[in-house]
Amino acid sequence: MTGPLPWPTAYTVSSDDCRTPVPLGYQAPFAEAAECLAELGYTGLEVQVRRVSEQDAPALTAAADAAGVRILAVGTGPVAAQDRLTLTDPAPDVRRHALDRLLGAARLAGALGVPLTLGQARGRLLPGLEDMQRTWAERAVRRLADEVRAHDGRLLLEPQNRETTSLWNTPEDALAFAAGLDARTGLVLDTFHLEAEGLDVLEAVRAHAPVTGCVQLAAPTGRGPLGVGDHRLPGLLRGLRQAGFTGWLTLEHTQDGDSPRAAARSWTALDDAAAPLTRPPSPLPSCPEQQPTKEEPAS
Repeated sequence: MTGPLPWPTAYTVSSDDCRTPVPLGYQAPFAEAAECLAELGYTGLEVQVRRVSEQDAPALTAAADAAGVRILAVGTGPVAAQDRLTLTDPAPDVRRHALDRLLGAARLAGALGVPLTLGQARGRLLPGLEDMQRTWAERAVRRLADEVRAHDGRLLLEPQNRETTSLWNTPEDALAFAAGLDARTGLVLDTFHLEAEGLDVLEAVRAHAPVTGCVQLAAPTGRGPLGVGDHRLPGLLRGLRQAGFTGWLTLEHTQDGDSPRAAARSWTALDDAAAPLTRPPSPLPSCPEQQPTKEEPAS
């Protein structure tokens, strides 16, 4: 990068407990992904987990340290995406297993000293069951917040579009619910989900920067890697800086069949967009010295 951004730059990776690497993350085992991303210049990892506990922290930390990157957050997407476990499932056993998985992830996040993020494991509401399902989900997330607080952690809710979950689809929805939780909370703002909900990304990040832990980035069409010349990026980065954002950026997108190339493309695009932000201001042009005028002789 032409100059360091004011925030860590992370990439989505999968922990080795996942059945397969997540489609929106680096397609390799955890240690290999960490090494490759560090070589490209990334400084952080957002690790997606499926079935973990605090006992998994030493191995993850050792692999990240060996590569020279930091784990910045624990994500819970595979709980729903790979095992179809959600907090709103009509089956009590499924809801219980979903919460158990999330509690294990909270303990891992606490052991790593990083935030826990919650997205699609909230689930979707079904006609006729909406009120009951909402109650199940809210009760479960309160229990999860208690676990996060017990480990001195932070819970980040990710507003997601309605195709993914029925609950807390906008930053305002998520913050209204989070206000009632007995834990430190915040947001993950994902450009794909904000745009899918018809929200103005720049407006959203400016309005919510102080409570946002992470901004996730992807191309505006197809949710692929970023491209050089993406007109949104310079304004987004300026807006984050002006709004006092203190979190991190995560690249979370499809890999187009080749993670090394996808990660390199996004890095190059972000580098290009960050250049005006990191370049020192040009010196003002100096004015030519004014020559004293000759006195006219007295007539």
